[in-house]
Amino acid sequence: MTEHTKTDGLSAETPVQGKEGDEVASAAQARAKSAAKIECNACPVLCQISAGRSGACDRYANHEGVLIRVDPVLVLSRALKTGEPALVPFAPGTSDAVWSGDLVRGSDVFVTGVGSSTTYPDYKPAPFIVGSHIDGVDMVTVVTEGIFSYCSLKVKIDTDRYLGPEQANVLCRGEVVGHVTTAEYGSQMLSLGGVHHLTGGSKKEGRVTMEMMQALGNKQATELSIEGGANLVIQAGRAPIVNGVEEQRMRVGCGSAAIGIFAQQFFELADEVVVVDDHITGVLTEHQAGCCLNMRSSGISIRGRRSTPGRYFQVANPGTGWGGTDISDPLDIIEKWDPKRAWPGLRLLMTSTTGEHVSWYVLDDQLIPKKMPIPEAVQTVVDRIGENCEPSMTTVLFLGGAGGSLRAGVTNNPVLLTRAIKNALVNVTCGGAPAYVWPGGGITVMVDVMRMPDNSFGTVPTPALVAPFEFSMRADDFKKLGGHLDYVRPIEEVLRQGAWHSDGAPTDRRWVLQPSENPWPLGQPPLLG
Repeated sequence: MTEHTKTDGLSAETPVQGKEGDEVASAAQARAKSAAKIECNACPVLCQISAGRSGACDRYANHEGVLIRVDPVLVLSRALKTGEPALVPFAPGTSDAVWSGDLVRGSDVFVTGVGSSTTYPDYKPAPFIVGSHIDGVDMVTVVTEGIFSYCSLKVKIDTDRYLGPEQANVLCRGEVVGHVTTAEYGSQMLSLGGVHHLTGGSKKEGRVTMEMMQALGNKQATELSIEGGANLVIQAGRAPIVNGVEEQRMRVGCGSAAIGIFAQQFFELADEVVVVDDHITGVLTEHQAGCCLNMRSSGISIRGRRSTPGRYFQVANPGTGWGGTDISDPLDIIEKWDPKRAWPGLRLLMTSTTGEHVSWYVLDDQLIPKKMPIPEAVQTVVDRIGENCEPSMTTVLFLGGAGGSLRAGVTNNPVLLTRAIKNALVNVTCGGAPAYVWPGGGITVMVDVMRMPDNSFGTVPTPALVAPFEFSMRADDFKKLGGHLDYVRPIEEVLRQGAWHSDGAPTDRRWVLQPSENPWPLGQPPLLG
């Protein structure tokens, strides 16, 4: 039988059996040895916590000589119906609720890793190994909080603005905490955190990186700066603020794509349309869409590198102006007009990929563009470009590798858990939210923090991030992978007693409704194997 440790949730008077069966000192006896302080072993820091105080992570505290978990365990419910279970809201109008003690249906309750405690030191089983019965199938969910040094955040920022050169350092409070990575369609991407910033630099760099990751993971606003680029305020689920300006739209497509989408609508309203874009600027009459409409060549000559007809690269430098370039006057990208093909009165529309910038010109007798009021019909199409641009948003994905402590908390032979996950016999969730498991070796998962419960992430001052994990599977599969069978407890017992086999006060818990956008973590048994 695996030994218990100080973070098991044992009551003050509960004796603990050693490996040889001999009774060791009770928690009360241990308290008598050191009335002033308790050593917490929930992480390698081993805080010595005085009575009435919490440890460095603010997750464990000394309550009258007993080490307790400060935060409640979060329990999801997908059915708040009469009798299953009886829940009393904390306050009117909130979804948070407390359990009345009534019987519950295991299929409608899920214990998450948020507030569950950890498996550190690695040799002990997970804090909660929960048995439930769903549609005639016995299920097991292993619930824990993992301590992650190998973890990062992937941040998607919907904007055409130039944030900084690829591979540029991202700084938080003057410390390097990540870098700019490859841009995607309509979005700029950041890679933040990671083991090298957490552990490979100075103490300050590690601490700032940890605090930045916790804040972003917990959906809080964070200020960042990019070397050679922009200053940012980003928050999961919110529009990014770039150089003090809140973004509104992400692009409908590149300049070439915008030409293709709206060519038919611009036909006969304009003689030439140029959609300015830092990546691919589109020119309607040269574009295949214009050719299909039999549009007359305008004779326009665009600066930059011509790719294929009607598509131009590098028309300007990156920036925060038109279409993610550094220009404020769109005529700057026009090199000349061919007098053999252009004509006086030619109608030219120049716009950006979001429709945010727009100008209307008419060529005079010297073939010089003169800015004019934009016709209402043309403005309607430009407005439609804007309508097709989705709201600018910041997306934060947590990426972490489940190592020894998580796997050892499930089974004595961790590779069997890895194989079972790859064979879709085990469903991995983070705070009840669905997680994508990367192919290849190990258990590397990625999850959208917006789908996780609020305040899912904690820290330990090693420094490392603390994140919730749950592994759900059939009871038969749990047995086959060498799971800790002696520690499986029915959901009803877990809700009454909390972690482990506590005879004292139950672990505090907090009930929330399962978000409607998330699938139920236990799923249907056939999906798990």
